[in-house]
Amino acid sequence: MADTGSSVGKRPKGAQVEDRKVDWRRWKEERKAEKKKWKELKLVKKLEKQRMRELAEQEAQTQEEQKEDRGRQHTLSVALPGSILNNAQSPELRTYLAGQIGRACAIFCVDEIVVFDEHGEDVRSVEGDFEGIGKKGKACVQLARILQYLECPQYLRKSFFPKHADLQFAGLLNPLDSPHHMRVDEDLEYREGIVLDRPAKSGKGSLVNCGMRKEVRIDKQLNPGLRVTVRLEKPQNPEAKVRKGTVVSSHHPREASGLYWGYSVRLASCLSAVFSECPFKEGYDLSIGTSERGSSVDQVTLPSFRHALVVFGGLEGLEAGVDVDPNLEVTDPSVLFDFYVNTCPSQGSRTIRTEEALLISLSALRPHLEEAVKTPRDS
Repeated sequence: MADTGSSVGKRPKGAQVEDRKVDWRRWKEERKAEKKKWKELKLVKKLEKQRMRELAEQEAQTQEEQKEDRGRQHTLSVALPGSILNNAQSPELRTYLAGQIGRACAIFCVDEIVVFDEHGEDVRSVEGDFEGIGKKGKACVQLARILQYLECPQYLRKSFFPKHADLQFAGLLNPLDSPHHMRVDEDLEYREGIVLDRPAKSGKGSLVNCGMRKEVRIDKQLNPGLRVTVRLEKPQNPEAKVRKGTVVSSHHPREASGLYWGYSVRLASCLSAVFSECPFKEGYDLSIGTSERGSSVDQVTLPSFRHALVVFGGLEGLEAGVDVDPNLEVTDPSVLFDFYVNTCPSQGSRTIRTEEALLISLSALRPHLEEAVKTPRDS
């Protein structure tokens, strides 16, 4: 009876084989479908990764372009005679006049101030003392020294400017308040600093005082007392004793981020030296002379430029500087410049003082200079 029951419960062998064949076929098809789906998912992921990579590259390129757009490759230089200080009636007014020049140049983002001697005396350094009102030869030196003092960030002045007679009334000067004149807790990518006289360990850079609560460890070992421009690394470890930074060129903040980073001061012994001793390799590719005898600034269309120079005369105009210059054989100053302009046509006063002319001219020339920068250089 048990054998009979067991034989009844069993299915024929042929049916089992047939079921197994059907299951295998289905399994194979499902496996194939899963494989196909997996390949599709893999392809989708691959395409997604590729798209993300392309987006990242595009974003990086856009940021780089924006960074380039933010940067300023062109420079603006101003040249004026130091003798304008001789027109001041007291040492205090002399100092304040120099401060007005510095402020005007900072407001209009002037990158270089050239102080030339229109009397033809050979002055090349800021060595010397102010000897009194009306004394010739020291005006250029004093103007250059005060301009340098003004440009230097406040926390570095004691290191670079010891007590000096030319700076006796420096307390009267209005601060430039330029982007590189920063407060202790102000956060910016760049800072000016002085290399400290501290022993540096092998493989480590010098320590720099950048006017912050912590000193900055730079990537190089430099001579103590040197003024440097430092790019601070981000992110910084808040628990670290010192901050980390990299030494960059003083032009880098302007060229990379478009920041105005102060001006340099240069002394020229005569008017021709303003051009011949140009610090730029390619020289000034746009020179503008200012005079009441020039053509109206409203009619001027400036070409594209890399380094522009605007020259101002003293009490006797640019003619005085041309007459005493041993290197110039011309009598008409207009031939020295690409453009000779009158920046204040129909003036109501017989004379315009140089400190007034500086503000008027830079204000009048600004839209023309900005338009010229937008023009392609090859046009």
